[in-house]
Amino acid sequence: MLIGELSRRTGVSTRLLRYYGEQGLLEADRGPNGYREYDDASVVTVRQVRALLNAGLSTEVIRAVLPCAHGELPEFDWCVDVREILDRELAATDARIDDLRRSREALADVLARP
Repeated sequence: MLIGELSRRTGVSTRLLRYYGEQGLLEADRGPNGYREYDDASVVTVRQVRALLNAGLSTEVIRAVLPCAHGELPEFDWCVDVREILDRELAATDARIDDLRRSREALADVLARP
């Protein structure tokens, strides 16, 4: 399928699909006319990428764990280092949440002053 069809089937813009390709997250063959051609598995890959981006992962982390992903949610085969990578990302997210809570408390303190 061409990029426009992949965009329609996934709801992801062609611009983002090209970006995913540049980031090594999505592969396409080139037809004789130079157009990107995607297979049906690309639909699942795009949905996996979207789910992982929504989970707060960077494209660099997604590129590392995507080979071990299956299904649209996705689920993982716990390949070498995947659990460690995701554990690190969870710890980093928890640290950001703690920082935001501290910032919120400081701001609320400022607003509570007369």
